[in-house]
Formats: sequence, structure tokens, C-alpha cells
Amino acid sequence: MKTEKYKSYAFGRYFEEFNVGDVFEHLPKKTITESDNNLFSLLTMNHHPIHLDIEYAKLSQHKQILVIGTLIFSLTVGLSVRDISGKAIANLSYDKIIHKHPVFINDTIKAKSTVLKKRKSKSKNDRGIIHIKTSAYNQKNKEVLTFERTILISKKNK
Repeated sequence: MKTEKYKSYAFGRYFEEFNVGDVFEHLPKKTITESDNNLFSLLTMNHHPIHLDIEYAKLSQHKQILVIGTLIFSLTVGLSVRDISGKAIANLSYDKIIHKHPVFINDTIKAKSTVLKKRKSKSKNDRGIIHIKTSAYNQKNKEVLTFERTILISKKNK
């Protein structure tokens, strides 16, 4: 595979293309299926019955299966890649992860990110660091998750 093929593929942004206060509404959205939740449960070895057993879940506060919070976190990061970290060298940190409301099977998740800070790298001229806050919302526009992350991103004009 030749990398020249992908040079014009618009995926992510360079450091110079971010400004403090920029807001990105990420598309597409994703509807969480029972299969998504079950597979994530199996992959991550989280076999708590609140995520897998409808009869157990009926006895709980919400009366239905809860989607695993780390699935919602991972999905939200993934939804933001095209706009935020597609040109990233590395995700340096994830901070302040807050699960605000439960997510259920068949909820549709959308995400939005805001640039909080931006600075040039102190050690290398070909990159910079951005600090982002990302929020996930369900189909009722209720904020279900927030987190911040710090990302090392390539500069376009090196």
C-alpha cells in the first residue's frame, strides 16, 4: 500500500487548524444495539448481569439493561476521531471522565467537542498539544458523558 494514495484523504486536522473555542459536532451518530453491548461485555470481561441479563435488570433501578459506561466512553472517543485526533501523534491523557446519565440499548449517541487550550510543543517544532472537552448526548439531547483529553498533533507547516 502506498501512502501517497492517502495524502489527500481528509481525516483529522493539523495543529494549526485548531483554535481555542472551536466546537465540533461529530457525525455520524451511533445507535447502541444489544449486540454492541454484549460484544463489549465479552471483550472486556465485564459480565455484570446489569449489562447482560434482562431479568436481573428488571429488578434494578432503571428496569432495563444498562449499556456499559466504558463502551460509551470508547464510542465517544471514536466518534471524535475524524474531526479531532485523525492527525494525532498520540493521545497523552484522558481526564475528568464523568458518566452523567445512564445509556440503554437502542439509545443513539452523538458527540460534540470543544477546544479548551492549545500550545506549541516545547521540545519539537513539528507538533503541538491541544486540550479538548468532549460530551456525549443521547437521542433526547441529554448529556450522558463528558471527558477531557490532551492530544499531541502534527503541524502542517513543519
